[in-house]
Amino acid sequence: MTLVPARLDDPRLAALVAEHLAEMEPTTPACSRHALSLEQFRDPAVRLWVAEAAGGLVGSVALKDLGGGHVELKTMRVSPSLRGSGLGRRLLEHALAQARASGATRVSLETGSGEVFAPARGLYRAHGFVDCDPFGDYRPDRHSTFLTLPL
Repeated sequence: MTLVPARLDDPRLAALVAEHLAEMEPTTPACSRHALSLEQFRDPAVRLWVAEAAGGLVGSVALKDLGGGHVELKTMRVSPSLRGSGLGRRLLEHALAQARASGATRVSLETGSGEVFAPARGLYRAHGFVDCDPFGDYRPDRHSTFLTLPL
């Protein structure tokens, strides 16, 4: 398995993003979903990496520059067939290494507060993330958990 910068014109990426958005749909009300669309990855403030295996894309992670050394972790996704394999940890560690290498001083994220998101929250907390107030354009939302990690 390799982690590489995403190619936005790759049809496999469009399929991966569509799967991610579709999976979010039943878990959280539309007003509380903050996953990026394929078009939003064209923003120069966003860097996206994908995990490739056996000719397919099986995971993704992105960083969005919020300014002032603060970056947001976005689009952490592991294909359902690989959940529990350690790929999520590998993606997170890659994103944190990239954030450090770029000079970031803080990484924050928003994830769901529902039970379906418990494994993700556990992964983030195991890497030192702690609860925080909403950041950037986020507002308090009972469907969201906000976490941050000083680097």
